[in-house]
Amino acid sequence: MTSTRLIAMADRSYQPTLSQLRAFVAVAQHRHFGTAAARLEVSQPTLSQALASLEHGLGIQLIERSTRKVLMTNAGTHLLDRARATLEAADAFVSEASGLGSRLSGPLRLGLIPTVAPYVLPALLPSLRETFPDIVPHVVEDQTARLMASLRSGAIELAVVALPTDEPGLVEIPLYTEDFVLVVPAGHELDGRADLPVSILKDLPILLLDDGHCLRDQTLDLCRSADAIPAASDTRATSLATVVQCVAGGLGVTLVPRSAVEVETSKGAFGIAEFADPKPGRAMGLVHRGSSTRADNYAAVGALIGTVGASVAG
Repeated sequence: MTSTRLIAMADRSYQPTLSQLRAFVAVAQHRHFGTAAARLEVSQPTLSQALASLEHGLGIQLIERSTRKVLMTNAGTHLLDRARATLEAADAFVSEASGLGSRLSGPLRLGLIPTVAPYVLPALLPSLRETFPDIVPHVVEDQTARLMASLRSGAIELAVVALPTDEPGLVEIPLYTEDFVLVVPAGHELDGRADLPVSILKDLPILLLDDGHCLRDQTLDLCRSADAIPAASDTRATSLATVVQCVAGGLGVTLVPRSAVEVETSKGAFGIAEFADPKPGRAMGLVHRGSSTRADNYAAVGALIGTVGASVAG
């Protein structure tokens, strides 16, 4: 028996609703009914009913359900891109019809990585309200890979991430660059230095964020350039705040984007050291779908984010 079971003979006149397609795409992306329902801001029974109605109308099973996991059927995998394309086309249609192609208004779902959101949002949100008074921003904080998936599924319109993403079909708008700063315990011998060579990383116990964070990957890349691979550590942290507090506790040192230094070192005993030129750092950018009809609007939003980000990171 194949993994796809026949639910009913498909009605050739059947037309799925956008809500049904959004339910299918959300469940396919998150592989969890509760999470998918939360992202769509509907109840789980409503989501389940929408998906069941879609499957019944099509006469084919798209999702396999069990008490432990959610799996895609062969048919679901085959039809997923079609569903996503349909939703994008519908969104573009509504955007054009309501005049959003010339002016930003309504909901704007903006994703940011965790090493940006806490430090840029306090200045960015008031600036967005002042510059684009007709938009209603919705913020999603997540790791880069999941933000890229959310972009492709239509769950968000824009994402602020480190460049490059090397993701086909997405447009990258450079925003600003910022240096990395070495945070050390108070009284550390490197405290106050402003001329560190990258090679000094060979001799330091570097604390890293958990897997999936781009700052972790950037730190590892920098260490590799200095032939300094951090030793395995039992210390695991999913937030920059936790890593920095581990530094205060004498567990090691860490690299922090300049925009995060003031916030993360305001509580605790820390020292700061900077690298010699050319200073290591990262390039931040705004990413959106290449198929979007609002590229000019998104560029305007990007210009504002770039100005705010550069100010915070300056």
